Amino acid sequence: MIVKQELKKLGLHYIIVELGEVEIMEIISDEQITLLKSSLHNWGLELMDDKRAILIELIKDLIIEMIYSDEPVKTNMSHYLSEQLHHDYSALANLFSEVQGITIEHFIIIHKVERIKELIMYGELSISEIAWKMNYSSLAHLSNQFKKVTGLSPIHFKELKNKRRSPIEEIGEIKQQESKNHLSSKTITKIPSTSNFGQLRACS
Repeated sequence: MIVKQELKKLGLHYIIVELGEVEIMEIISDEQITLLKSSLHNWGLELMDDKRAILIELIKDLIIEMIYSDEPVKTNMSHYLSEQLHHDYSALANLFSEVQGITIEHFIIIHKVERIKELIMYGELSISEIAWKMNYSSLAHLSNQFKKVTGLSPIHFKELKNKRRSPIEEIGEIKQQESKNHLSSKTITKIPSTSNFGQLRACS
């Protein structure tokens, strides 16, 4: 919407605004390009006129869009990218590696693991259901990939999440008990040196 507004202000006519890509119907002067760059920059956007850079961003956008889709990821990513961008996948992969310094596969894995972390944190799906949703061939496949990136198994990560997210009510009860212990210290000569609350804070 912002891009459309700025193009209209400059009197430019566009054909397509899709995945951050705009096709202009007329030749743009250097002055118009400078003005457009400045206007978009004020909105926190960047004008990219380098075809290689644009293609890289499109690859990233498509990957992230698919990984974070609410629908299960069931499409072969290499085929999907090739089909959407109308380029041979090997050419896309070579360009991505050359410019980004990592492979498309590595980029996909990093974002899939981040998405898996989110799904575990939400707690709505089991690890097996997450594996199916994220198009892993098996639970073992997901677990191995997750551990290579994070150093933790999905189960261990989930256990840590549960420990760090103790219910507010439980924390309140612990504080209330500590308060009682503090008041009782005037009459009780021996009080334990540690408390459950102290242990909880050490885990957070």
